[in-house]
Amino acid sequence: MSAPDAPISALTSFAPRRNMRDEIIEKLRGAVITGELRPGVVYSAPGLAEQFGVSATPVREAMIDLAKEGLVETLRNKGFRVREPSEQELDNLAEIRLLIEAPTVRQVAEAGIDPQTSTELRTLAQGIEKAAAEHDFIAYITIDTEFHCRLLSLAGNRELVETVRALRARSRLYGVRPLAEQGRLIPSAHEHMELLDLIERGAAAEAEALIRRHIGHVRGIWANRCEQS
Repeated sequence: MSAPDAPISALTSFAPRRNMRDEIIEKLRGAVITGELRPGVVYSAPGLAEQFGVSATPVREAMIDLAKEGLVETLRNKGFRVREPSEQELDNLAEIRLLIEAPTVRQVAEAGIDPQTSTELRTLAQGIEKAAAEHDFIAYITIDTEFHCRLLSLAGNRELVETVRALRARSRLYGVRPLAEQGRLIPSAHEHMELLDLIERGAAAEAEALIRRHIGHVRGIWANRCEQS
């Protein structure tokens, strides 16, 4: 199945920032995770580049990087097809995240965080809520990832953070759009602030319980595609 001619809402053109390739990868990754780029559809680099308002080269390079992450498949002389992981694979990814992130968040809460770091994380949490309110799903996914990776980095294990980042990239959150349309995404987004409140209080057990519930959304309300058009 080839890509439709209609523009994809998440892939509007943008003013190139300092690193155009990273910007494109970020947007494409978010579009795959949220289903803006649809599973099974073949997309061409020139077609996506036209929506971005850039040349095809950086888009092609970005898609090759996403292929290495397992998000898309390359099709010779055709383009790139969005890969859809099985339900079992998605369950496995969420399970691994729970095994890694829950005890790490507890460790961070037990150690405590300094005021500057807390302020930085709250700024990210506010950005997540703003993106939810504005139905900016690419920003939602991008800022959410940075929040969690920044929080986990406080444990001092760089490899752990990169592992979680890769696991999150392979997840699918097709239910984000319908949740936003129902007004249910903002309460879910607010869990980031609640988590910070618990960590600042040193409530390690409660913080661990909240992050377990939060990650549970990945295979629950955030994954539900039943109401997505």
